[in-house]
Amino acid sequence: LDRVRAILKPHPRFFMRPVRFAAVLMASAALALPLALGACATTDVAQSVASAQAVAFEAQRVSDHIRTLADDSFEGRGIGQGEVGEQRTVAYITEQFRAAGLAPGGENGGWTQTVTLNRFEASNVQAALSVGDWTLPMTQGEQVAISTRRPAQGGAVNLADAELVFVGYGTTAPERQWDDFKDMDVTGKVLVVLINDADFEQPELNTFGGRAMTYYGRWTYKYEEAARRGAAGVLIVHETAPASYGWATVRNSWGGPQFDIQHEDPEAVRIPVEAWIQRDVAVELFQRAGQDFEALKVAARSRDFQPVVLENAGFDVSFNVSSSAIRTDNVIGVLRGTTRPDETILYGGHWDHLGMGEPDASGQREVFNGAVDNASGIAAIIEIARRFGAGPRPERSLVFMGFTAEESGLLGAEFYASNPLYPLETMVAGINIDSANVYGRTTDIAVTGHGQSQLDDYVGQAAAGLNRTVTPDPRPEAGGYFRSDHFPFVKRGVPMIYAGGGTTFRDEPVQPRIDARAEYGRTRYHQAGDEWSPDFDYAGMIEDMEIWYAVGARLANSREWPEWNTGSEFGPVRAESASGRQ
Repeated sequence: LDRVRAILKPHPRFFMRPVRFAAVLMASAALALPLALGACATTDVAQSVASAQAVAFEAQRVSDHIRTLADDSFEGRGIGQGEVGEQRTVAYITEQFRAAGLAPGGENGGWTQTVTLNRFEASNVQAALSVGDWTLPMTQGEQVAISTRRPAQGGAVNLADAELVFVGYGTTAPERQWDDFKDMDVTGKVLVVLINDADFEQPELNTFGGRAMTYYGRWTYKYEEAARRGAAGVLIVHETAPASYGWATVRNSWGGPQFDIQHEDPEAVRIPVEAWIQRDVAVELFQRAGQDFEALKVAARSRDFQPVVLENAGFDVSFNVSSSAIRTDNVIGVLRGTTRPDETILYGGHWDHLGMGEPDASGQREVFNGAVDNASGIAAIIEIARRFGAGPRPERSLVFMGFTAEESGLLGAEFYASNPLYPLETMVAGINIDSANVYGRTTDIAVTGHGQSQLDDYVGQAAAGLNRTVTPDPRPEAGGYFRSDHFPFVKRGVPMIYAGGGTTFRDEPVQPRIDARAEYGRTRYHQAGDEWSPDFDYAGMIEDMEIWYAVGARLANSREWPEWNTGSEFGPVRAESASGRQ
């Protein structure tokens, strides 16, 4: 603070213009904060202040980015649904990175990395459950949401009277002495599984770490484990609380085309039928088969659980599968470091959303514009890049990425992490920005995955400079740590920050802010209502941006290598490349 006062003292005119002064104070504090936290002060103070003044984070600029990227002309930023929206998105981010002062950071001296994916689309879906002479036809998007990410022989999937087996949470976790399958051979069968972990309903059991979801609770894991065991399909029972989203999100996310990175042996890693069913459908199915759904849910919380064959029950499903290879792009800009350019700090977030829905009776198509998720994150990355680009060059390199195909399973980030353009062993750390706070300032900042790495302390110290505190993920049961683009890096050992927003709003009126945030989760997330609004309040997002900027500046101008905390499952992976870091 003394340095900020000294910096501002020669400029009394700022005090005559409160709005201007507030912007300068924020920018100056952000520059001073990394110095106070131990970063190397190797640049001229006056130059730093002038740069900060020129690039203070501005709500109008953030709003303009979000409004542009969430415009209908960008076609919901879908991938593989026509080139216009995607081309406009990539072009916009590229131009903004260029204007921010970044250099091309992609392949062959360009701004992009080509990501090759397989695209799958299920059509003419026919599905039914049966028990004896009882049959329940199911409509795609209503009682069931069916998709696939596996090439189909003959262009179609057909299962007739497939045997149904309830396998609890569908988890095999040897380190926790847990196996929901026991010795049952489920080859060719369709598995009925619960979403989330066995601790969700009864966290005091603490078999999977209590309320916080582990990767075993994610839908991706359920399908992967079924493929390892040779199952023909999976029916995940949807329940809003353990899934952390409603059925509309399932319908919109799994009702359209699905994407996957290309695999050498797709049959070894994917099942023919990936599906969700509504809870009431599962309850009736179990009742007809002589089982009590709620009683079996309780039984599934125990290590002693045994899989249950649903007697006389069958699942019929048929649908056509069209598959094709598509090319999409990660967008990458870089600000090369002055003394250690091979050591990198990542700022990343996904640019894609769900694209456009199917035409209705009148031929109109809903546009899933994804203003909050995640035009807001891209807006933040662009503006952080602009601030760094206008200031003195950092000692380490800063890499800014807009990832593709996050909504299809983190595929753009997964592809990059599998094919990095900058070595992961010398990636110091990263900051993932996904769905920023557009509801106003908070007294705290929520850290998803809190407790995993020393980066928690970096966030905490930066937050303290803004009179804010750190709150561990307020909803760890939602599995947010496994649901965004930091995770492909995390599982390869790179420490990553996924933080933003908070639990307690600072400014009155508070209740409308709480209501707006809750309403977004209920009715807008992954739905057509996620649109830009003139009512967005960017003050909290800008304070988060100050923290993201401060942490990156500290790392970029130091010799620090944040470590994983003792006990983190990701620490051993990072340790394997320790010799590559000095």
